[in-house]
Amino acid sequence: MTGTPHPATANKILTAEQWAQFEADGVFHGAPVDLADGYIHLSAADQLQGTLDKHFAQASGLVIAEVDLAALGETVKWEVSRGGALFPHIYGPLPMAAVLGVRELD
Repeated sequence: MTGTPHPATANKILTAEQWAQFEADGVFHGAPVDLADGYIHLSAADQLQGTLDKHFAQASGLVIAEVDLAALGETVKWEVSRGGALFPHIYGPLPMAAVLGVRELD
């Protein structure tokens, strides 16, 4: 597709437990929904609140990891998802080296 270039970063929403395991392992293979779908779901910055509202409304103790998409190379595919928007998906593991920063949500 042509048009607006994709952002250089995207966000992965993790539970506190998933983040702790990611830190311990140095690599994230996916949450249950990621494993079921065959890729790791990410959200661009402008998609993040919608993803939180739709999939994590009742969750607490969430961690948002900002991911450097360039570091993941060809494993990142932008695919049509919610509302016809293109979302970044990782077809492979997410290494800690690709995480630029994290923040906790209250």
